[in-house]
Amino acid sequence: MRVLCSSTLIGEFFVIGFAGLVAMKDDSLATATVWTVCGIAMLLSVLLCGAITRPGGVQLGWALQIALVASGFFVPVMFFLGAVFAVLWWASVHFGRKIDTIKADWAARQAAEPAGAQGSVGPDAA
Repeated sequence: MRVLCSSTLIGEFFVIGFAGLVAMKDDSLATATVWTVCGIAMLLSVLLCGAITRPGGVQLGWALQIALVASGFFVPVMFFLGAVFAVLWWASVHFGRKIDTIKADWAARQAAEPAGAQGSVGPDAA
């Protein structure tokens, strides 16, 4: 799960940065405010990469997804991009957990086999 979720979060890092550039064009938004908010969101997306497997990591990721969709009120294209990344986040969590389960089952089977019978074929062999 960690790899899939981290990939999504790094993609969001770049999207948030580009959204900040777009938001700077809006005369009603202060540049300092735009970059403070974008900077915090970008920092959160990077920090979540390391904290995703800890308690509350996935929930913080969902909070970031909600914030991305809500940023559409300032940069309208973020309604669409936020929704896309929310779907990617769901897929990363859902399929990442399935992959983790499959890897754990495979590791348990490998540990249960006699030492001479272990082969090199597994989920990471490719």
